[in-house]
Amino acid sequence: MDNITPRLIDCFRAVFPDLPEASVPAAAQSSEPGWDSVATITLINVIDDEFHIQLDFERLEEFNSFSAIHAFLAESLFE
Repeated sequence: MDNITPRLIDCFRAVFPDLPEASVPAAAQSSEPGWDSVATITLINVIDDEFHIQLDFERLEEFNSFSAIHAFLAESLFE
């Protein structure tokens, strides 16, 4: 397992505490009832703090699933 996954799971669990940890990697905005625009902004802020990066708020639509965010982080952190 890479070092992004457990940290990103922790970010998701901070924003979506009712989401079981095992379900986090499959989480998507379309399937998570509490995931609205406010939750997205909160999640982005938590991720910014955890990974010490600045995510572009203009790309919010792209950050619609755990896997999309993970892919972005993997690309950004290991360029």
